[in-house]
Amino acid sequence: MTVFPRYLLAACCAVGAVGAVAQAASAAEPVKSYTVRDFFQTPAQSSFKLSPSGKYLSFMQPWEGRRNIYIKQVGSSEPAVRITSETARDISAYFWKGNDHLLFAKDFGGDENFHIVSVSRDGKDVKDLTPYPKVRAQMVNDLEEVDNEILISHNKRNAEVFDVYRINVNTGDAKLVAENPGNIQDWITDHTGAVRAATTTDGVNTSLLYRATEKEAFKTVLTTSFKESADPLFFTFDNKKLYMSSNVGRDKKAIVIVDPATAKEEKLIFEHPDVDVQDLSYSRQRKVLTEIGYTDWKPERKVVDAQTEALYKTLQAKLPGYEISLQSHSRDESAWIVATYNDRTEGSRYLFEAKSGKLTKLADINPKIAEKDMAQMKPIQYRARDGLLINGYLTLPLGKDPKNLPVVVNPHGGPWARDVWGYNPEVQMLANRGYAVLQMNFRGSTGYGRKFWEVSFRQWGKTMQDDITDGVNWLIKDGVADPKRIAIYGGSYGGYATLAGVTFTPDLYAAAVDYVGVSNMFTFMNTIPPYWKPLMDQFHEMVGDPEKDKELLAAVSPALHTDKIKTPLFVAQGANDPRVNKAESDQIVDSLRKRGVQVEYMVKDNEGHGFHNEENRFAFYTAMQDFLGKILHP
Repeated sequence: MTVFPRYLLAACCAVGAVGAVAQAASAAEPVKSYTVRDFFQTPAQSSFKLSPSGKYLSFMQPWEGRRNIYIKQVGSSEPAVRITSETARDISAYFWKGNDHLLFAKDFGGDENFHIVSVSRDGKDVKDLTPYPKVRAQMVNDLEEVDNEILISHNKRNAEVFDVYRINVNTGDAKLVAENPGNIQDWITDHTGAVRAATTTDGVNTSLLYRATEKEAFKTVLTTSFKESADPLFFTFDNKKLYMSSNVGRDKKAIVIVDPATAKEEKLIFEHPDVDVQDLSYSRQRKVLTEIGYTDWKPERKVVDAQTEALYKTLQAKLPGYEISLQSHSRDESAWIVATYNDRTEGSRYLFEAKSGKLTKLADINPKIAEKDMAQMKPIQYRARDGLLINGYLTLPLGKDPKNLPVVVNPHGGPWARDVWGYNPEVQMLANRGYAVLQMNFRGSTGYGRKFWEVSFRQWGKTMQDDITDGVNWLIKDGVADPKRIAIYGGSYGGYATLAGVTFTPDLYAAAVDYVGVSNMFTFMNTIPPYWKPLMDQFHEMVGDPEKDKELLAAVSPALHTDKIKTPLFVAQGANDPRVNKAESDQIVDSLRKRGVQVEYMVKDNEGHGFHNEENRFAFYTAMQDFLGKILHP
């Protein structure tokens, strides 16, 4: 892969402004150095939620080294009571089910076969509601107004598809509500909990199914190519129409109202000229839309409800200088859990009582790190060699002149995802060590419309990789990057991009860190989870078919070209990873070691696609900082 010699710099590029910020910081106090533990420790308290009544407050707190759920009565001076006793892995997510139960998800060693577990408010009754080995369960509807039942889907009957069950959280009794004929990917319920819509795929085309009642059979009302999106969000409050995020007939997704009986788009609610709009929120209590969410260079919202607008206005006045999000509330909306954050802090959490206007601080998520010691994440733009505009972020270390810096290039995973402005502990740790960090939303990154996504098809290791290379060379040309001290680090697809970078541009990087990354396109596709198989035709069109595109996939598989790799490499892998099998890392490591290339290899037997347990995070990031430090000398 040759490096194109000319780069077009977008007029709105922010590098000059970023440099000014860094130069101003250099005259201030010396930058405080923080430990890996400071950045990646489990918060003392986090994930605050209110019970529907607003009487109880729950949160996560470490116990035996793992995040567990605690509960206390709002306003009480009595200590919180722990109601779960998980010791193998953190509880990653939970929610209240009525006022007497909470539900949480757990998997086993990172295998992503999540079970739904119910626990009573006093912690005395813990019940696995999906106690089946090698089965993955997921929430369909929490049935907020029904205190003892939920709708979930799981793949016990057929590993490739998910059926819907109504489950009693007290007894665990399950009733089949909807059986998957083999092609349904998502189920949609109305506000009563009736399963009345679904989306299907035949691998290439996507269809919307609808029925007026659960007694009727589903009918196909709309079929589109998978390249078009018509994603149901929820029913209108009269249960007759659907709010959808759709790019049918347009490039960017917009919020629309659709008649599900005819699939006719009846009303445009909101669209943005530059980015997709996919998030729509509403009040269950008041039966009104509240806000529309989208991401430009940072998360934005359009508030569409006067009461919600007044709430944000009040909170912004009380908490100036921070982004604000509403994370939980009582059913009557009289009490709220409020989060603050920005690009330099994970922020704090508060309890806001709407009637009195009282704001009570609950916790700082990471009080060990001072906001003033963290670096700003600045939006940037540059042109790829074919003229495509690439958006990204540049974080420059405090206290250093932004010239000839060691740089860590950090392509995101997915690849059909995107980087977003906000606090990122990886980025801040690297900046605190003296590195500039470059993140880019290369072609195929989501949120920029259909055309930007489609130009990534069959481009792993090709133009998608060029976008990364072009960003690196742009930083070199601008004088920010020291060309001899550039590393690349990424996880999942970012790990693949790391391996592709050192394979196809072997002189560009001085060091590389591959975290659960794909190395061989053929073995990767042969080891995907069974519930991805209905999407394989789509995946073949987007990435490449192992039979029809054998030459293409062979050409872009780093494991098949290890003779080109000379860059020192650090590889990290979870042994139970269901997405990127351990063999992906094994083969690249084994091949390079046989050639005498420097490779450090870390495998964690109790992890999957990424390291979630605290001690494993500490081990990985300590090894990564030491590895990069030895080579780049920040």
